[in-house]
Amino acid sequence: MTYTGKKVKDARKRNRLTQRELAEHSGVSVSTIRELEQGERSGARMETLHALARVLRLPTMELVAAPCEAGPIPGTLDLWAPVRVELQRPPAPEGDDQPTPGGVAAIFEHAAGLYRDHHFGELATVLPGLLRDADALNENGRGVRVKVLQLAAGALTHTRQFDIAELAVRRSLADARDRLEGSASVNTLAWLLIRQGRLDEALSLSTQWADDLEPRISRATASELGAWGLMLLRASGAAVRNNQPGAAADMKKFARSAAAAIGQEIQVGHETVRTFGPTTVRLLTIEDALVNDKPDNVLRLAERVPRYAVRPSISVLNRHGLDVASAHAKLGQFTEAFGKLSEIQADSPEWFPNQTSARDVLKAVIDGRRTLTPAMRTMAEAVQLRL
Repeated sequence: MTYTGKKVKDARKRNRLTQRELAEHSGVSVSTIRELEQGERSGARMETLHALARVLRLPTMELVAAPCEAGPIPGTLDLWAPVRVELQRPPAPEGDDQPTPGGVAAIFEHAAGLYRDHHFGELATVLPGLLRDADALNENGRGVRVKVLQLAAGALTHTRQFDIAELAVRRSLADARDRLEGSASVNTLAWLLIRQGRLDEALSLSTQWADDLEPRISRATASELGAWGLMLLRASGAAVRNNQPGAAADMKKFARSAAAAIGQEIQVGHETVRTFGPTTVRLLTIEDALVNDKPDNVLRLAERVPRYAVRPSISVLNRHGLDVASAHAKLGQFTEAFGKLSEIQADSPEWFPNQTSARDVLKAVIDGRRTLTPAMRTMAEAVQLRL
């Protein structure tokens, strides 16, 4: 029997539940529970483990033996190999033709635009030289180097290259000049940990930093409130996935206070793409409703998302779109779910295949239909879903 299977079986028996009763309460199939307990499965998706943990009254991480997020899709490692080489090579000796902070900053802005627009293929060709030049900067270029490393870490996390992403983000954190600059790196690190299923680590890290960043609201700048609010939301996201709803609710309450104090959506200082404000808080509240298996609440909350001149990043909006698509699928509204998936894929074709939730929603749509359209088959191929 595997670690996860033993944990499920022991907790089920403590709660005096049969396999069928656990299946009925959690929404997980009896066959999946049986395979876990008999050792025929080594593990399960985080969504499955969270559903079981909620019924068994356990933190989700009690059922996790290893990181649960799949690795990079085919072709990714080859495309990003030069980036990996640059991040792991020793510092180069100084030469006659040294880069300047201003020159590296200009290239960074171009790379940041590629990142924002999800042009990951082109970004992978720009980053090696940018990393090399940023690494060669002296102390005056330290802030630029931090941003370049943060950008690399974000792109590598999006493309599920978690090992090298963690190296990049920890380097950026070590080079950060102050708490606000460091908070952007910590936020990325906590996001990376959540994607790997390392929920306890993510919760501990983001909670500690949220405590350290907590400002005096009456005197705080918008950037200070934004950095604090983003860290609270990251902690809340880890807590709700770890079946700790009380902690998640507390973090979300403080985040709403920070957003109310700002009064609008803002681009947070020291962040390349992240925004914070009432819109971000609402979108993460909707995500929590999906994690808690309340699809009706997802669709209801999605109808009233506040809009401001500053909009959240494409990644955040696309993640919200996947939440809405998943809610439709859970409610058996397969046409609406596939329509939303199609919109997201059209907007971000390089981002979309890296989303395990997109594959999960598409599988639910396909399982719920009698016939498949050519568009569904094409999308299944893009997200590596076997038909």
